[in-house]
Amino acid sequence: MESWLKWFWYHRNYFIIIITPLVLLPLPLLSPTSEARCGYVIILMALYWCTECMPLAVTALLPVVLLPMMGIMTAGAVSVEYLKDSNMLFIGGLLVAIAVEHWNLHKRIALRVLLLVGVRPSLLMIGFMMVSAFLSMWISNTATTAMMLPIANAVLQQLRATEMRAEERDLRISMAENPAFELEVTESKPEITDNKKLDMESSPEDQSYVEEHDPESLQEDTRKRIESKYELLTKGMSLCVCYSASIGGTATLTGTTPNIILKGQIEDIFPGSDGVINFASWFAFAFPNMVIMLVLSWMWLQFMFLGCNLKQSFGCGGKTDRDKEAYAVMKEEYAKLGKMKFAEGAVLTIFVLLVLLWFTREPGFIDGWATVLFNQTDTFVSDGTIAILMSMLFFVIPSRLPTFGSYGYGEDGKLVKAPPALLNWQVVHERMPWNIILLLGGGFALAKGSEESKLSAWLGESLAPLESIPPAAISILLCLLVATFTECSSNTATTTLFLPILGSMATAIKIHPLYVMLPCTISASLAFMLPVATPPNAIAFSFGNLKVLDMVKAGFILNIIGILTTNLGINTWGYALFDMGTFPDWANTTHTTP
Repeated sequence: MESWLKWFWYHRNYFIIIITPLVLLPLPLLSPTSEARCGYVIILMALYWCTECMPLAVTALLPVVLLPMMGIMTAGAVSVEYLKDSNMLFIGGLLVAIAVEHWNLHKRIALRVLLLVGVRPSLLMIGFMMVSAFLSMWISNTATTAMMLPIANAVLQQLRATEMRAEERDLRISMAENPAFELEVTESKPEITDNKKLDMESSPEDQSYVEEHDPESLQEDTRKRIESKYELLTKGMSLCVCYSASIGGTATLTGTTPNIILKGQIEDIFPGSDGVINFASWFAFAFPNMVIMLVLSWMWLQFMFLGCNLKQSFGCGGKTDRDKEAYAVMKEEYAKLGKMKFAEGAVLTIFVLLVLLWFTREPGFIDGWATVLFNQTDTFVSDGTIAILMSMLFFVIPSRLPTFGSYGYGEDGKLVKAPPALLNWQVVHERMPWNIILLLGGGFALAKGSEESKLSAWLGESLAPLESIPPAAISILLCLLVATFTECSSNTATTTLFLPILGSMATAIKIHPLYVMLPCTISASLAFMLPVATPPNAIAFSFGNLKVLDMVKAGFILNIIGILTTNLGINTWGYALFDMGTFPDWANTTHTTP
C-alpha cells in the first residue's frame, strides 16, 4: 500500500493534468453558456496554477487553445493580449535591472549605504532593510535577496568573531590584573574533593564559586551566549532582507509583476481609464505606503529578534574596537569593487534618466513633457515607450571610452575591435525571465475572455449584496482573502484571477474600482508566512537556519501590518489622489468588441 501511495505521489502531476478537465467537464455541458465555458477555463487554469502540475508559463498559454475552441474569442484576439503595452513596460524595466546586475552597480549601492548606516544591530537591520527595499524597487526581489543575504551573513560572521575575541581579551585582562584569581580557584578544588561533608553541606555555593571563576567555564559560557545571540540575529537579518525585498517591490509600477497586471487589466476592463495608473501616480500612492510598512516591519522584527532595549541595540558613545573591525570588513568589500567604471556610470545615468522621464511624462498636477513636446491629447507615449527607448541605449553605448589607437590597426598589425556595448543579447537571453512575460500575457487573455463572455459582469452582479457593507470593511476582507491565497499560489496567478472579479464587483456596487483593486494588488505581494510563498522566502529559509514556525510567527504580524497600512493609505492620501469619493465616468461602461 505504501509503495502505491509513493508511486501515486510521484506521478500526481499527470493525474491532475488528465483528471481535472474531466471532473470539471459537466460545468460547460450542463450549462452551455459563454459564462459557464469561460468559468471552466478559469477554474482549470486556477487549479493548474495552484498545483503547478505544469510550468506556470505553459498553463498561461491555455487561453490560446481553449478560448477560441469554446467560441469565446477569436485566436487573433487572444494572441494580441500576450504582448501589450504593459508587457513592453515590464520588458524595459527588466532590461534596466539586468544592466544594473551585470555591472554590479547594485552591490556598490548596497555596500555604500551600509557603510553610512553603521554596524550596530538595530542600525544594521534597518540598513539592510532600506537597501533591500530600494534595490527591489528596480530589480527583482529574488535577485535582491540572493545578493544581500551573503553580504549580511559575512557582516554577522565578522561581528560574531570580533565580539568573541573581545570577550576573550577582556577575560585575559581580568586574570592578569587579579593574580589571586587563579589561586582562589585552585585552592577551592582540593577542599571540595577532600571533605565529603563539606561537599554535601556547602557544595552548591563552592561549585557556583568555582564555576563563576573557572576561566574555561567562563569562556564556554561566553561562547554559548554569543553563539545564541548571533543565531537569533542571523534569523532576524535573513527575514528582514527577504521581507523588505517583497515590500520594496510594491513601491514602483515595475517593482513586481502584480503591479503591471493591475495597470494592464484596468486599461483593458475600463478603456477610458488610460493614464489613471502610471508610474508617477502609482509611486505617489505606493511609496509612502512602503515606507510606513517598512518602518513598522523593522519595529516588529527588532522586538522579535533584538528585544525592546533600543538603547543597547543602538549603543551609546563612540565606536568600540569590535564595531571598527566589523566596519573594516564592509569597507574592504567596498574597496574590492575599485573605482566606479565608465560602464557603471553609464548604467547609473541611464537609470536616473529613465526614472526622471517616467515621473515627468504625466505627473498629473501639470502637463507632462509628452503633452508639451508632442501636443498630444491622447496617451500616445506611455511608460512602456520610455522603458524601451532607454533600455535600447544599453545596446548602443560602449562599456568603456575608446582610447587613442583604438580604431583601425594596432602596432601588431591586427584589427583593433571596438569596445563592447553595455549589454549584449546573450546576457539578456540568459537573464530575462521570458516565462513571466508569457504569464502576464496569459493573465491578460484570461481577463479579456472573462469580460467578453460576460462572466466578470455576472460575478460582479452576484456580489451586489456587498453594497450594504461599508467599503472600508469590504477592502480589508478582500485584502485578507488575497493575502491568504497568495501564501499558497504565486502573486502573479493571484492577481490574474482576482482583479477581473474585483473590477466587476466594484462596478456592480458603484464604488471606485481602484478602491478594492489597488490594495488587493499590493496584498498579493504580502507573502510572508511560508517558505514556498515566494522565492525570497525560500532563499532566506535555506540561508538563515530558519524553522517554518519562525517564519509563520514573524510573517503573520507582517501580513496584518501590510493590510492595515495599505488600507490606511487607500482611505487617506490614496482617497484624495485617485478621487475615491466619486464613481468615475470611465467605470460606467466596459469595452466590448464590435
